[in-house]
Amino acid sequence: MAAATVAAEPTPEILAAFEAAKGFMPVKEGLALYAAAAEAAGLGLPLLEVGTYCGRSTILLADVARAAGTVAVTVDHHRGSEEQQPGWEYHDPTVVDPEVGAMDTLPTFRRTLHKAGLEEHVIAVVGRSPEVAKVWGGQLGFVFVDGGHTDEHATADYEGWAPKVAPGGTLVIHDVFPDPEDGGQAPYRIYLRAIESGDFEEISVTDSLRVLRQRG
Repeated sequence: MAAATVAAEPTPEILAAFEAAKGFMPVKEGLALYAAAAEAAGLGLPLLEVGTYCGRSTILLADVARAAGTVAVTVDHHRGSEEQQPGWEYHDPTVVDPEVGAMDTLPTFRRTLHKAGLEEHVIAVVGRSPEVAKVWGGQLGFVFVDGGHTDEHATADYEGWAPKVAPGGTLVIHDVFPDPEDGGQAPYRIYLRAIESGDFEEISVTDSLRVLRQRG
């Protein structure tokens, strides 16, 4: 049975929670992500994102899931991607666990969801994306790939999760930069791979966010 129809835009309260959360996604891309998830939620299947970080985009997917009567699943090892490690551009020392000396974004993520009142609508999976994909047996109405930006990680995310998008479902890829001067090329390469496979058609482009639909 299809899920309830979900508004294409978040409420001011949810948008404010998104903007207040630690993370990197701009509002314009967040709104496009929300609209894509809201449409995909009509399939009545789970919504999944790869790359939780501190829960900024999870807020949007969780709100859609709440409205649709489904669930948002978010997958991350919470030790930070390569560009978030000490000495790199996106490192945030406030999310380092001083006891183990490594990043741990899980506590911040949990606080983010709690503040937004969305905890019960999210399944947080702590683990590495390829391993989680191997044990995930069901179809997904929506997959948002926003994990590591090396070719190894982006390719593993695509190969692990794209086959699990249900017919008519949605695949969204973040940080797609056709021009190498704008950013890393790994997400762009998996985007091209998705298009060239013939399994997906492009629905919309919002800055670095690409929304694709499964043709099946």
